[in-house]
Amino acid sequence: MTPDWGLIERQLRSLLPPRGVVAARQELLAYDCDGLTLTRHQPRLVVLPETTEQVVAVVRCCAQLNVPFIARGSGTGLSGGALAEQDAVVIATSRMRRVLNLDLENQRVTVQPGVINSWVTRAVAGEGFYYAPDPSSQVACSIGGNVAENSGGVHCLKYGVTSNHVLELEVVLPDGTVTTLGGGLPEMPGLDLRGVFIGSEGTLGIATAITLRLLRAPETVAVLLADFPSMEAAGEAVRRVTGAGVLPAGMEMMDSLCIQAVDDYFGVDEYPRDAAAVLLIELDGHALEVKDSVELASRLCLEAGAGGVRQAWTEEARTRLWKGRKSAITALGRQYPSYYLQDGVVPRTALPGVLAAIEQLSGEHGLPVANVFHAGDGNLHPLILYRAGDPGVNERVKALGGEILRLCIEAGGSISGEHGVGSDKRCYMDWMFSPDDLASMQLVRRAFDPDGLANPGKIFPTPKSCGESLGRLVELKVRGVELPADALVF
Repeated sequence: MTPDWGLIERQLRSLLPPRGVVAARQELLAYDCDGLTLTRHQPRLVVLPETTEQVVAVVRCCAQLNVPFIARGSGTGLSGGALAEQDAVVIATSRMRRVLNLDLENQRVTVQPGVINSWVTRAVAGEGFYYAPDPSSQVACSIGGNVAENSGGVHCLKYGVTSNHVLELEVVLPDGTVTTLGGGLPEMPGLDLRGVFIGSEGTLGIATAITLRLLRAPETVAVLLADFPSMEAAGEAVRRVTGAGVLPAGMEMMDSLCIQAVDDYFGVDEYPRDAAAVLLIELDGHALEVKDSVELASRLCLEAGAGGVRQAWTEEARTRLWKGRKSAITALGRQYPSYYLQDGVVPRTALPGVLAAIEQLSGEHGLPVANVFHAGDGNLHPLILYRAGDPGVNERVKALGGEILRLCIEAGGSISGEHGVGSDKRCYMDWMFSPDDLASMQLVRRAFDPDGLANPGKIFPTPKSCGESLGRLVELKVRGVELPADALVF
C-alpha cells in the first residue's frame, strides 16, 4: 500500500518543534546526495530532531506506518550512505550538537551525534587533551556520521579509527526502543555489540549519545615533508620507515597532480612543484623519542631517493604543511568541478604496483586520477576527476572506479578503508565475501531491524540495485536463508 505522505508529514510535525520538518521541494534539494555527488535522489521528507526523545518519537512513527528512514549527519559521507533511493524519511541529526558530559578525570566525553569532529578537540585542548580520529573533513563531519562509517583520518596509523575511541553508545533501534551498547570502560564483558554497530552505516539504528575516549596531548610533535622523483621511491620510503620500527602518528602521500593543485590553490609553492610525490610523516611522543625518530625517518627517506626532507617543529609550521593535505580535494575542485573519490585498501608492499596500475587505467579510460592517501596503512584515495556534462561520463567514471577496487582486492586488500559501502560499493561486496558471509551479515542486520526499515538497500547487493546479484540471492533463498524484504525484490 502506498504511504499517505500528507498524513506522515502531519504526524511528524506534531512530534517536532516548529521548523523541525523540511518538506518544501527547493529546501529538500540540500539533501539529495551526500559527498558522493555522482548520484542524486531527493527525499520525500527530512526531519530535524534535537533530542533523543524526538528521535524515538520519529522512529516509532515510521515503524507504526511501515515507512523507511535514513539517518544523516553532516552529509560529508562519500559512499552514498545517506542517499534516499526510495521514498523515506531522512532523520538529520545536524541540530543535535550538545556536549552532554565532560569527564576529564576519566578521559572521556559524551556528545550528541551532530557535534562536529573538530569541536571535540577544541572543547578539551585547553586541558591538554584531544580526540584522535581526524578525517580530512573534520571541520564539517559529525561524530554520528563518523560512528556510522567507522571513519579514520590521517592519525589512524598509530591511534586507530573511530571504533578504537568509542566507549559507549545510546542507540534508538528501528522499532523506537532505546538501548545502550558498550559502557564507560574500554573493555566490557559479553558480545561487543558496540563494535557491531560502529560502521553499520545506519542500518541498525541511530546513535543519539556517544561517549568518546580522550587522549593526552603528546609532549612533542614533529612533521617531515619529503619529496621524491617517483611514486615508487616514495613507496620505498614508506616500506623502510615502517620496517625500521618507526610508528608515525600519520603518514600521507600526494602525487604530482595534487601537489600542483595545492600550490596553485594557495598561491605559494608549499610543496616542491617538480616532485612526483611528497610524503608527510608526523611523529609524536616524548621529546627524545621524537628526536631520534625524526633523524632515523629523515635518513631512511633520503636513502630511498628523497630529494630533500624538511622538518617542522612548531605548531605553525606543522599546520602549514598539513594544510595542503587537508585541502587537496578542495584544491583539485578548482580545476575539475566534479570528482569521484574511491577508498580501496592494499598492503603497503603492494603500493607501487597498484599505483602504477591505476595510472595505466587512468590513461585507458581517458580520465585523470589524482592520488592522495594514507600511505602508512595502504588506504588509497584515488580521485577520478571529470566534468559532469561530458557525454557518458558517469558510466566511464563508475567503470574506472570499479576497476580500481578490483585491483585492490587482487592485491590482497579491500573495497573500503573508512568511507563505507553505502549504495556506491554494494555491488562489489561479493568480490570480497561469499554468499554465506553475506547471509550471516544479513542475519545480524535482521536481529536489529527485522522489518528492514533502517537505511534500506545499503551495503548489501540486491537484484533491484545490482542485477548481477540475482543469482546469488536466489541461491541463498533456495537454501532457506531468511533475508530482509529489500533483498528479495526480484
